[in-house]
Amino acid sequence: MAGVTPQTASSHLAKLVEGGLLEVEQQGRHRYYRLANKEIAYLIETMASIAPPVQIRSLRQSDQLQQLSYARTCYGHLAGQLGIALCEALLRKGYLAEPEEAQMKDYHITEKGTQWFTNFGIELQVKPGSRRAIARKCLDWSERRHHLSGLLGEQLGQRLLELDWTRQKKGSRSIEVTEAGKKGLYEELDISL
Repeated sequence: MAGVTPQTASSHLAKLVEGGLLEVEQQGRHRYYRLANKEIAYLIETMASIAPPVQIRSLRQSDQLQQLSYARTCYGHLAGQLGIALCEALLRKGYLAEPEEAQMKDYHITEKGTQWFTNFGIELQVKPGSRRAIARKCLDWSERRHHLSGLLGEQLGQRLLELDWTRQKKGSRSIEVTEAGKKGLYEELDISL
């Protein structure tokens, strides 16, 4: 997909592992690469938000981009138009609040929000001493607006899958919203899709 030789790809991957950006796991003759940690994922998403748009050269690329822009996973949480609609609805309903200082990256979960998330089947259990973000703002590369990441973003995405309101397409990051999901999102959060 990158248009480089396997040798060039191997060289680049080795440099990324050496630099601590990727981790590699070898199983037999195969090597599986993954991002080293969530901070690297956040860095890549942030850089992607300022990168120039990808040039579309085929109908297939256009369809894939439309699906990813509509709804996708972003390192465990929901992004795209769906992720932004969820985040904006949570803010509008008063379940989340913007950070008090503009440079802060985390939303505040209100008392009303804590009650709603609990009723919706999301129990936020944070391990003592954890530095993990709970409700982080994540700039969406396709829409240039924020969606919800962190532990709450992941659990919300998981809950929508459990309810069969969303389904992940095989072999893709794109997410499909089911008919039950469209109805449920409208009833719960006034989201029209």
